[in-house]
Amino acid sequence: MQQDTGSAESDRWSLVAVAGILSFVAMLDMSIVNVALADIGESFAVPAETAQWAVLGYQLPVVALLLPAGRWLDRVGMRPALLTAVAGFALSAAAAALAPAVGWLIGARLLQGAFGALLFVLMPVLATRAVRPEVRGRAMSVPATLGPLGAVSGPALGGLLLDHGGWRTVLLVKLPLCLVAWGVARAALPRGGRLAAPGRREAVDAALIAGAVAAALLALTLAPGSPRWAWAALLVLPLVVAWARGPGGRPVLAVLREARTYGTQGAVLALGAAFAAVHYVTALHLQRDDGLSASVTGLTLLAFPLGMALAGPVGGRLADRWSPRPVAVAGGVLVAVGFVLLAAGDDWQPVRIAWQLGIAGVGMGLYGGPAQFLVMSAVPAAQLATAGSTVQLARSLGFTLGPALATAVWGLSGPGAAGARTALAAAAVAACAAVPLLALRPGPRRAGAAAVRQG
Repeated sequence: MQQDTGSAESDRWSLVAVAGILSFVAMLDMSIVNVALADIGESFAVPAETAQWAVLGYQLPVVALLLPAGRWLDRVGMRPALLTAVAGFALSAAAAALAPAVGWLIGARLLQGAFGALLFVLMPVLATRAVRPEVRGRAMSVPATLGPLGAVSGPALGGLLLDHGGWRTVLLVKLPLCLVAWGVARAALPRGGRLAAPGRREAVDAALIAGAVAAALLALTLAPGSPRWAWAALLVLPLVVAWARGPGGRPVLAVLREARTYGTQGAVLALGAAFAAVHYVTALHLQRDDGLSASVTGLTLLAFPLGMALAGPVGGRLADRWSPRPVAVAGGVLVAVGFVLLAAGDDWQPVRIAWQLGIAGVGMGLYGGPAQFLVMSAVPAAQLATAGSTVQLARSLGFTLGPALATAVWGLSGPGAAGARTALAAAAVAACAAVPLLALRPGPRRAGAAAVRQG
């Protein structure tokens, strides 16, 4: 499908809204089930390690399938791919909620994660193709803002549902939004295109990436308590090299070389990891070590998504009016400032934490859309899905690895406030490192790259 470069009347903001809704529900499922793990374990009489796969069963396919999904989606039709992905995501969520046994639940969550990977790739592509280049900053800010909002609102929403309806309602909450998104997309997307079955190459790519991510997570989360798990980290590099040298990795790396967006991708990864680590450490320390109630902790953490929600639309408009890169850099600076202040503080008063998280939230809202626009605008239309998969992989890896890295740093630094502050300092360092990466301008593009403004 060619990108629309017509008049304002050709902008399809309903499809941008669909991208935002799907971004919210896909990221919501990365965190909302965490609060229900104890109830799931009790319901099926299984240990916590088994119940944990209700979360990992979704997260691992999402990360493992993003790059293969991007390559596959570049050669299939947008309309059938999106409608299939939304329907599959919703139906597998319903199957998980109706699970009569834990094996059924985990299998349904694995399937939901596979469809979730398709949604993650399709969201930025949909927002990019729905509007003219002149307003793509605003369009990209919608899914870029609503996605992280879904992630941070998951625990609070999940806790409310858990108290009033049980763990099965936690798995069902996104179904009305999926139904709305499916209906709007079906009506608004032009007919045409077809699906093609994924091939052996996509399966091999997924296995290699899943193995690398699983090895990294095992090493980070289990090594502080049992050092022998550190050996799992040795598997990461050979698996990544095998993927990069294979028929699936070479085309993806070629797109990255063509677009020259390594700096922006690295910043997305670093800020995603910093954001997830800060959210995890702050919530855990306030409740476990400081003894604050879940409601007070939730209200304190609410400052971050509130700042994001306020600044997200502003970031998109500024990127369209001036240039996306300076806006992204300014947002990154605010995130770094907020996290540095948080790590340097000498107390854990909720009011102080809230306003510093608010500063970081404003920065995250300013940076999200423009950073994604920088990546998506650097490639030709035929490679949009591949570009979308790379930026979503960077963000998802950050969200997945951030808490694991924080756990490792916290475990090595000791319990209590001192260890928590060291983990926050590590997150602040990651946020600071993202700023020069965002400011890094790519060199001259090779022939064939999209001649689109990068700012």
